[in-house]
Amino acid sequence: WAEGRESICKLSVLSGLRKRLPHRLPRRPNNICVNMKTDFKDQQARYQKLLDKARGQNACTEIYIHGLGLAINRAINIALQLQAGSFGSLQVAANTSTVELDELEPETDTREPLTRICNNSAIHIRVFRVTPK
Repeated sequence: WAEGRESICKLSVLSGLRKRLPHRLPRRPNNICVNMKTDFKDQQARYQKLLDKARGQNACTEIYIHGLGLAINRAINIALQLQAGSFGSLQVAANTSTVELDELEPETDTREPLTRICNNSAIHIRVFRVTPK
């Protein structure tokens, strides 16, 4: 696994290739992409703030937490922490998918295009408020 990563990096340096980002999700305030760079507690507080804001007028009553690759576990943990802290007022629904990544192409037009598509796992978690019975 590590050798494959190193060879891709060397290939990128030698041939001047760049990686393209995955397709973007719709840009709505309730669609949130989890990453591994931001602190877990900060991300959790941000999402809790969005849900608390949902009690006001013209606000969303649900959020979508998206995790890609290594961030899948973090996305699941954040969703479960939000649900546990809600005392039963939040529910979660998860879907998984595969996302195409690493479509490589040359930085200049002088080289012949080289394309390689990798697949990566993703999770999409809907966290929504339920009305008590």
